[in-house]
Amino acid sequence: MALDRKDAENAVRGDEPSALCPMPDIAQLIGGKWKLIVLQILIFQGTKRFNELRRLIDGVTQTMLTNQLRALERDGLVSRKIYAEVPPRVEYTATPRAIALTKMFHAMHEWWESEQS
Repeated sequence: MALDRKDAENAVRGDEPSALCPMPDIAQLIGGKWKLIVLQILIFQGTKRFNELRRLIDGVTQTMLTNQLRALERDGLVSRKIYAEVPPRVEYTATPRAIALTKMFHAMHEWWESEQS
């Protein structure tokens, strides 16, 4: 039996009718292929420079990586440090807010492993 729109909306609500599921907000913060990969690298491998990230992420364009890093920085998941050098050096680091996602990455890994067997 198919859900109508009202039933579908209610399906994503919490126990209380006014409590909306946070999934749309979460998807906005970390959704998409590149943001998750950037976060995974910065959380598990530590601080990286822009070109290091670009080399580690197969298929990402410079423009897309720039946009994703800016969005992650705006949302408080990545911090950017600019060094006053010539040429300028910029490093990106996962913030404590991003590091709090570590369990989520481990859970996704465990799910993937269980699906492969």
